[in-house]
Amino acid sequence: MQLIPGEDLTAHVRGAFVAAFGHLPEAMAKAPGRVNLIGEHTDYHGGLCLPIALPHATWAAVRGRDDTAVRLVSTWGGEWHGTLAERPEGWASYILGALRATGHRGGLEVLVDSTVPVGAGLSSSAALICAVALATSSAPVEELVAPCVRAESEEVGAPTGGLDQTVALLGAAGHALLLDFASAARQQVPWEPGRAGLELLVVDTRTRHEHAAGGYADRRRESEEALAAEADELSPLHRRRRRHVVSENARVSALVAALHGGDWPRVGALMTASHESLRHDFEVSCAELDAVVDTALAHGALGARMTGGGFGGCAIVLSPVGMRDTVLTEISSAYAARGWPQPAALLATASAPATRL
Repeated sequence: MQLIPGEDLTAHVRGAFVAAFGHLPEAMAKAPGRVNLIGEHTDYHGGLCLPIALPHATWAAVRGRDDTAVRLVSTWGGEWHGTLAERPEGWASYILGALRATGHRGGLEVLVDSTVPVGAGLSSSAALICAVALATSSAPVEELVAPCVRAESEEVGAPTGGLDQTVALLGAAGHALLLDFASAARQQVPWEPGRAGLELLVVDTRTRHEHAAGGYADRRRESEEALAAEADELSPLHRRRRRHVVSENARVSALVAALHGGDWPRVGALMTASHESLRHDFEVSCAELDAVVDTALAHGALGARMTGGGFGGCAIVLSPVGMRDTVLTEISSAYAARGWPQPAALLATASAPATRL
């Protein structure tokens, strides 16, 4: 199975900017993707989440213009030309949203490149927003969290809860970031599975189901209704949605305690329990995600779960370092047996947050 590299694109992006615009950029920044260890569909309910920043990141190189024109170039979407007032579809909307949310004025040239798989549920959109915001604003990183959340939730209109932008900007190498969206408290929690001979693999199913966006919005609405209602008034569907949110928050706390105690089997078991809740109570998994989880667990993984919004995207697998080839080969075989396109994988180490270059 292909391992997606997380190489440093700084020099490449600088050169690509010169090739595209004829001069060097004035500023550059990069922001990581993220993977959520546990705490899914809880952030927008004021709950608990535990993400890490990935080594895979998005780079943005920028230079101001003397006019009001905005020229955007990306390695995956081609080019877009217009003004800040326009509202295009697709990748350009995230860049313009970041610029408006941070109060940028004037014309701009922007070139972006990324090693974060697009559409895989690893927050490629938040990485893009945060990289552009950091490259074009001199504000302290802490002060960019709220504008970057607004860029995606209000400017673009994606129903996200703030987890992605927060860890992209405030994560730390060797740590997971415990986020409490009720109190806004944050805590760095050591995440070093390598010390126990383990590693975290992210398997990209390369599945992008058409109903993903609508399904995410539906689950948010259903769970909001469930949490607002009296327990004895809940329908079976709303009871399941509520049970997931409540139990997932408890699992986050339990996993943090297991990490502090060095109990990695417990960490794996909680990850797997989270997937079962997402599969049955929140109903955001899919056959491809379930196949990754079930196959990994059957071939030596301590734990596995889908991560992200669901309906496709990625699953994470916590397994012994020496089992990597076996686990990935078996997952590939399971996909081949079902006639599915082959997945890809990346090694997820808790990495540094967004930075100006």
